Amino acid sequence: MFVLKANVLLLSIRLCSVRNACLRRRFGSVISERGQSSSGPAQYSRSADDAVVYVHWPYCKKRCTYCNFNKYISASVDHARMRRCLVQETATLLQQSGVKQVNSVFFGGGTPSLALPQTLASVLEVISQHALLPADAEVTLEANPSSTETEKLREFKAAGINRLSLGVQAFNPLDLQLLGRDHSVEDSLRALQEGRTLFPGRVSVDLIFGRPRQTVESWQGELKQALSVCDDHVSLYQLTLERGTALFRQVEKKQQTVPDPDTMAELYACARETLRNAGLRQYEVSNFARNGAESSHNLSYWRGKQYIGVGPGAHGRFASRGTGQTVREARIQTLEPQQWMGQVERLGHATVKRTALSQLDILEEILMLGLRTTEGLTDERWQQFSGGTSLHDIFGTSEAVQGFINAGLLEFSHSVLKVTPSGLAVVDSLLPDLLLATQDFYGGRCDGDFTGLHQTSGRAE
Repeated sequence: MFVLKANVLLLSIRLCSVRNACLRRRFGSVISERGQSSSGPAQYSRSADDAVVYVHWPYCKKRCTYCNFNKYISASVDHARMRRCLVQETATLLQQSGVKQVNSVFFGGGTPSLALPQTLASVLEVISQHALLPADAEVTLEANPSSTETEKLREFKAAGINRLSLGVQAFNPLDLQLLGRDHSVEDSLRALQEGRTLFPGRVSVDLIFGRPRQTVESWQGELKQALSVCDDHVSLYQLTLERGTALFRQVEKKQQTVPDPDTMAELYACARETLRNAGLRQYEVSNFARNGAESSHNLSYWRGKQYIGVGPGAHGRFASRGTGQTVREARIQTLEPQQWMGQVERLGHATVKRTALSQLDILEEILMLGLRTTEGLTDERWQQFSGGTSLHDIFGTSEAVQGFINAGLLEFSHSVLKVTPSGLAVVDSLLPDLLLATQDFYGGRCDGDFTGLHQTSGRAE
């Protein structure tokens, strides 16, 4: 009952696999560094005066078997030095950006709940010294539900945290062990109870599906257990086998097997239906909420806002207006913590790479991120970056777009372009044709000349 045309949709994915691979080589991840396009950098004639801030804490107790994030296992962390450097880099990047208001802050990692609450408080204080941080701004902490970290939640609240993202990942003891997690199901239940007491209505649960040996029936049981104890937000992530991880090696050696694509589609469809029936509205590919509990921070990414990345390996997208620049740049900070701290102490920040983004770069990102959401991409937001070119100008005569509409995967009006519920499940298979249509409009393909671009006059919303 949960297949929901899964076989037809998976066929669409497979038919697009070669094109997707080509586009990934061209575009990469929208949250990873990209090369300079041949088009000129996009200029902004109006002040981009607000942004969100992401702060990366790179340390973990142990490395999970599936994880290839930028994280480090250290027996002794110099908390005082890390705090000083996070505060210094936050101040420097805020000064460079020239933003007047920070709408939200997200402490991610790594395992930021291993940081001292004083460190988070100091970062929030320096943000308030350089920009307006509204009293009701969303301030999220990623946390593992281990007993040690749960005991610190009250201190984190006192430090300024008002939203919690708990990395539960599974309600199955064997799968927690397989994933290399350092908490138990009982730890998760205690953390959820404490979190909901301290942050009512503002606790998110992260779950991973597509785990080895996972069935639709077992997954549905876990979802029902999650719904019996969770708050108003759930994030679902499909397990991805990353080269170099322990789980990748286990699967490669046939020691573990993961669900086939058909089963993976059924698992996702099962989760969507189960969560919808519990009143959690899907507002993005991986995120579900009720009672207004959507993450405003993540919505800022998907809506194309500026974001400032602080900490080892953090990424950012903002214009350095504080230094007189008007071009939005993709930035990445030095990865390794010791090197990062040394550079911050010498220079005030550890930005290791800055890439000016062309208008086409920005429009591609806006398109890819906006279509991940159920609200879609509005023409008003698009024109803030396109310099007056409408969505209809680009996609109104596209045969591919009309085909997706006829297939029930896409909806398009003069005011908004968005995927349907069926289309949301296969949005990655729709994007190649939409990206190519955008490139065609601006006069070329991947390596073409885009010098004839309109200049944008809008700011990040």
